[in-house]
Amino acid sequence: MWGDIAIAFLLAFITTFVFTPYTIKLAKKLGAVDTPKDERRINTKTMPRLGGLAVIAGFLVSVIYLLIVMNLEGTITFSTESRLLIGFFLGAFVIIITCFIDDVKGIPSYLKLAAQIVAAIIAVRFGIRIDNISIPFVHDIVFHDIFLTILTIGWIVGITNAINLIDGLDGLSTGLSLISCLSLIIIFSLNSSPLLAIVLIAALSGALTGFLPFNFNPAKTFIGDAGSNFLGYALAVISILGIAKTYTLIVIVAPLIVLAIPVLDTLSSIVRRLKSGKSIKAIFKPDAEHLHHKILNKGFTQKQAVLILYGMSATLGMFAIILLESGIWKAISFALIVVAVIGIGYRNFFKKTEEDNK
Repeated sequence: MWGDIAIAFLLAFITTFVFTPYTIKLAKKLGAVDTPKDERRINTKTMPRLGGLAVIAGFLVSVIYLLIVMNLEGTITFSTESRLLIGFFLGAFVIIITCFIDDVKGIPSYLKLAAQIVAAIIAVRFGIRIDNISIPFVHDIVFHDIFLTILTIGWIVGITNAINLIDGLDGLSTGLSLISCLSLIIIFSLNSSPLLAIVLIAALSGALTGFLPFNFNPAKTFIGDAGSNFLGYALAVISILGIAKTYTLIVIVAPLIVLAIPVLDTLSSIVRRLKSGKSIKAIFKPDAEHLHHKILNKGFTQKQAVLILYGMSATLGMFAIILLESGIWKAISFALIVVAVIGIGYRNFFKKTEEDNK
């Protein structure tokens, strides 16, 4: 298994790293660039935004190669996995094409949401679904198929939007997604998850690692809507595939903890926009009140804000791993120690930041 993980990671890393400069040239040729034209945007110069195509290419090259080799070896059989894979790739295709058009020409937000819903429905129709949930100490609870279907579609659409909305600073969505992927690799390994899910998440990790040097501050390219939406969709679907063997509440909650930062940021954005706009349409109106904006407003630089969010995401990922392996009390004690250490050093660090900005 670990050999397959290494191959998936390295092949995706190399492919993405090599392909990214070509996506920069393609973006400039097609006019797929991000121009700073309002206060929401942090970048001060025009940036190409088709970097996600390199991430997708690295992921696909790695996954297709390994699926062929592993099928020949008999490690994975297409007869049992093909339906899930077809659903995953068809849904991804809908999102990639729609968001590529958005990156190049621009389309309304509601059309992107429609594409996300269609992609989620496709995935569910091909068998990618949360089939059951076992709650500790509570027996004989059977959830209706309609509820589980809606839950699955909501999860896929929600995570897709969460990763897209958090994409506001150089390297932010890429780094947070990478940390989530690495956490999920460990969680899947501890949970004896299907090998297919482990290979997919390893390939996504490698692709993100290959792209991050071009995307971290100061960025040379952005991942774009095609990239960020694909990342969210892939993370959502792969996390479902990874819990396919075990449906205990802790295993299902673990991916949610790993992705807590983008999820909470999205939920707060929805509530905030509904309160301020007092209509459903207000949800689709972008603003400068995301978590990363609030950190920047505290006086931190863009790079510092990204690193702070990386640290928070890594802590949550470790919390989920400890929770799954060692139980709730060890996880809580770990979290309390981290909070205490940060509480001790926060004021000094913040004071130094203010002095550096003067």
